[in-house]
Amino acid sequence: MDYNRHLRKQTCSIFAMLLALCVMACMIGCSGYHIGSPTLYRQDVRTVYVPMFQSDSYRQQLAERLTEAVVKRIEAVTPYKVVHHPNADTVLSGQIVSDRKRVITEDRFDMARDIEVSLQVEAAWTDRAGNLIGSQFAQPLPAPLITFASSAHFVPEGGQSYATGERDALQKLAKQIVEQMEMPW
Repeated sequence: MDYNRHLRKQTCSIFAMLLALCVMACMIGCSGYHIGSPTLYRQDVRTVYVPMFQSDSYRQQLAERLTEAVVKRIEAVTPYKVVHHPNADTVLSGQIVSDRKRVITEDRFDMARDIEVSLQVEAAWTDRAGNLIGSQFAQPLPAPLITFASSAHFVPEGGQSYATGERDALQKLAKQIVEQMEMPW
């Protein structure tokens, strides 16, 4: 008989704990707190138009690859849908203003051992009326663009090429640009 009483007592205490957890979950859910990545982004924006980034660089297809990286990043981490017409809720445009390559270290024969690729981009995220939106994008600035910079290293002796460093720098830039689309805390 003691065993049955003990079992009933445990069952009641477990039930009471579950009930308390349900009540707390309801209280938290009703208090305005939100969880998950959709809460990081604007609820009034559903579509983004990303025209081809402009480029002052002589490197072929650099702007195309950056545009592709930004579009893929938006689709992967935000609730926004990238559309191919300017009638979208917002427009994310940009321009590559600088791309540089410099030797970081050389061997004793003046052969490059570590090379840095650095890119600089100006971008603007605007609504249909042309007003800047976004967390960092909405800060008052003398120019309507935010500057992003990224660099990456590659080691030719390790089998890496300029394309390796450029790809890494483009991925970092795309990440920085899309992160600025998050809501301010």
